[in-house]
Amino acid sequence: MSIGYVNGRFVDLNEPVIPIDERGHQFGDGVYEVIRVYNKKPFMLREHLERLQTSAEAIKLKLDQTLEQYEQLIKEAIEKSALTDCDVYLQITRGVAVRNHLFPDVSVSTTMTVRPAKQLPHHLRENGVSAIFHDDERWANCYIKSLNLLPNILAKQTAHEKGSYEAILVRDEYVTEGSSSNVFIVKNRTIYTTPLSKHILSGITRMAVKSIIETEGLTLVEEKFTKEDVLESDEVFITSTTSEILPIVTVDGQKIGTGKPGEIATTLYQKFQEKIANE
Repeated sequence: MSIGYVNGRFVDLNEPVIPIDERGHQFGDGVYEVIRVYNKKPFMLREHLERLQTSAEAIKLKLDQTLEQYEQLIKEAIEKSALTDCDVYLQITRGVAVRNHLFPDVSVSTTMTVRPAKQLPHHLRENGVSAIFHDDERWANCYIKSLNLLPNILAKQTAHEKGSYEAILVRDEYVTEGSSSNVFIVKNRTIYTTPLSKHILSGITRMAVKSIIETEGLTLVEEKFTKEDVLESDEVFITSTTSEILPIVTVDGQKIGTGKPGEIATTLYQKFQEKIANE
């Protein structure tokens, strides 16, 4: 069953729990992680929690638990849910205080939900999905996994309204990432992805894919690329916790490669499934 957690207690998801003066609610003053659970095992949990800590430090938010304590809390929540495959959403904010821009002297607020995993329809993975290009209108510190996602939401909604799955974001003529994913392209069997910087999130699935690429003896180049590079590539795929590895077969209506999922994206997805099974 789906369950919730709020500051020390597990709750029904329909129970009202957010105070009016919650800073996450009023300011988006907090950080979060989404963790996929396969067969009751949270995938790359430590990496998620280390990124959570990095995000918290970046916004000067002092966590009130160790990473080991968060790990135990998440595992307890999964056990209580009795779900086998699920998505854990963990959010930590600067707490509850009368609205004021300055940091309040209060305890942080920790909430979490555990829900059945969002399964991607088989035909999307089988046939690939479409994407659009969209201006990257976000702030300068996208490496922080903060609650402030309005530009991402607007880009994703624009893609949806145009019948596409994802928006590929472009800043100063170069691709940064997707609205909720990292972007890879393939040209002549060489794989390219945007290098880490303050302008993109260090994706956990991106990290897993890099490891697989190295193990399989494939070539990965981390360098900037343009819209033209995307359109002229042999393959395009995105990575994220919920999409895993997903081929993009058209961008702005233009066919990528053969217009079908490519060999490299397909191989990486198969190896990714093996990595999950061996965790």
